[in-house]
Amino acid sequence: MRAGEIAGRPVVTLDTAEDIAEVKDVVFSHDHGYLVGFTLNKRGWLSGPMKETLDWSGVRALGPDAVMVASGDALAARDAESGATGDAEDVVGGRVITDSGRELGVVTDLVVEVDEQARVVGYEIGGATVEEGPGGDRRYIPLPETFAVSSSALIVPASVTGFIRDDLSGFGSAVDEFRAQLEQTS
Repeated sequence: MRAGEIAGRPVVTLDTAEDIAEVKDVVFSHDHGYLVGFTLNKRGWLSGPMKETLDWSGVRALGPDAVMVASGDALAARDAESGATGDAEDVVGGRVITDSGRELGVVTDLVVEVDEQARVVGYEIGGATVEEGPGGDRRYIPLPETFAVSSSALIVPASVTGFIRDDLSGFGSAVDEFRAQLEQTS
């Protein structure tokens, strides 16, 4: 799923079925490529940013309509040590460049694979350097298991160009094939 699709989903408790928050942003670790949690908004008329966050470890299910938690205790106060409140930069808007210097586009969203963990497995890219195709002006590129993020660009192996897709159907196999190819060449 795209990370942008998660924003705005309600956070609902399993114990009381109460709608306790709304996902504001997805926070992930650049170092490991894992989703670490969410920043939150209050729900309702006077909504706005909450001081609490939701770490991934507190999530019981991530569905198409809601994020489920066991209880309201899953929300944690923001502090400098919390994984969901780290100072990671936002990669959306960052340029994607191959290690050979070819500019592929600008990150417009993150592609997240969810099982016990939630991993960032690719980027949705757009921008002037992305050619128009059947899927419009958006493309999906797989990421290696580890990837480089700097303040000026996101660097990917040049071989990624053979695995760029126009839509998310079949993207999981492109990620697997790309990573297998990288493993064979290393």
